[in-house]
Amino acid sequence: MTYFVKPGSIVRQIWGDADVILLVFAGSAAEFALNRAVDWLFYTGKLPADPIGRLFSTVRYAQEIVFTPDEKARQAIARMGSIHQGIEQKRGYQIPAWAYRDVLYMLIDYSQRAFELLKRPLTDVERNELFSTFREVGAGMGVPDLPTTYADWQTDRELHLNRDLVHSEFTDQLFQRYREELGNWRYDLLRQVQGMLVPKQVRQLLELPQKPLLNYSLGLYGLLNAIGLRSFVQRVLLPTEYLQQIRALDK
Repeated sequence: MTYFVKPGSIVRQIWGDADVILLVFAGSAAEFALNRAVDWLFYTGKLPADPIGRLFSTVRYAQEIVFTPDEKARQAIARMGSIHQGIEQKRGYQIPAWAYRDVLYMLIDYSQRAFELLKRPLTDVERNELFSTFREVGAGMGVPDLPTTYADWQTDRELHLNRDLVHSEFTDQLFQRYREELGNWRYDLLRQVQGMLVPKQVRQLLELPQKPLLNYSLGLYGLLNAIGLRSFVQRVLLPTEYLQQIRALDK
């Protein structure tokens, strides 16, 4: 059977690990809130109404692409494209092509950053595989002007970071919703995690911790996982009502 992402791929390792996925979305949550096109996320009202729920629905799409046979994965990609087209038709104009690329670039970047923060550095082959997989997702959705190599993506990613981010009223609204959903101490923990993950442009605009104290706890987290206390750590760090959904992210 042919798969969109072959078994054993680094992309499967990343998107089959609940801890790595949560870091991907911690970083993305920070940068999403700064994007100049973030008003599109407010158009349907679904993201500000339920930011954590939207995380899980997005992950389900991503895992359907990563872990299912090629035909079904491509159907999921086409479905994502049609959903966005429907939103565009209702609003009366198109989401900018650069905004689509921004989202795609975030998934590539934070997949790498999250895996390397918790696990190990990616090899050049793995970085290229990660880039190529998400580039194919973007091409399947009809996103134009995608870079063709990992090196070209790095250049364009930096351009997007310098051009497409701004701290706006939407930024503050989203972070207020994060605080309401997580509670104060988990919200502070989220900002610590984001401070470790995000590029400097994002860290500066959000005034995230420059030297997060959490840096010194990563070794302890790995040790607790190694001795079988991962579920205890997740129960402490994450809202209990989402615990089963979080554990279901492991593949």
